[in-house]
Amino acid sequence: MKIRHFLYNSFLIEDGKNKIAIDPGQYFSAFNFRSLIPKTEWESITHLLITHGDPDHHWQSDRVAEASNAPVVCGKDLAKVEDGKTLLVDPRGKELTSWIPFNNVHPLDVGESVTLGEVEITTVRSEHGPIIVPILWFTIKKQPGPGERTGIGSTGFKVTLNGKSIVNLGDSIFLKEWTGLKPDLLMLPIGGMGDNTWTMDVTDAVEAVKLIAPKKVIPCHYNIPFLWIKNIAPADDQLFKREVEKLGVECNIMQHGDEIEI
Repeated sequence: MKIRHFLYNSFLIEDGKNKIAIDPGQYFSAFNFRSLIPKTEWESITHLLITHGDPDHHWQSDRVAEASNAPVVCGKDLAKVEDGKTLLVDPRGKELTSWIPFNNVHPLDVGESVTLGEVEITTVRSEHGPIIVPILWFTIKKQPGPGERTGIGSTGFKVTLNGKSIVNLGDSIFLKEWTGLKPDLLMLPIGGMGDNTWTMDVTDAVEAVKLIAPKKVIPCHYNIPFLWIKNIAPADDQLFKREVEKLGVECNIMQHGDEIEI
């Protein structure tokens, strides 16, 4: 099975028959405003997973779903039903002012599962933290919660395919209830440093690895740009790698387009 990473929390999981996309978001650098997952991949995607509604995770979801006709799996709070249609928060809409229809959507509550072809997908609890972003002479502060766009629908996923399991935690703070998940591969954020506690930092992520006990780990959602800010989620991935390997767990540092096999 091949895993490809496209920075932030964007991944493709492939086994020859299935191509599972996680979080088809968007770069938001002033010098690089394009899809995280290349458009050349969209039509061949067979399953689409969305961890939450923030633009860097959700921006291209409707376009990928339309190009691929893939079933969409998300957290229940990212969706609502009106007049018999399932609507998701508009990927490029402002706050919660617009919702758009998606075909073949499977909104799941924590711990619920759906089997789509050969792929079993189970939701894992994920909790998005607050965001603080400096913009010129002022600061944007966003607190997740009921009625807020930030972190809406937050969920992690456990994907089981060909006898192997992969856990992606989305943008989450540290949660003790992850104990004993024991996947073959864990994808988790490490860039929640300083004032930005939207996700785990390196210290919390190492503690999460201890609890979850995976065979392999990929750190993600760190050292990322936002508009003209070069890095709004700084993290020392080499420190993380050293600490994880002390636990006897393999750690893979991946750049855009890199791939590994499990």
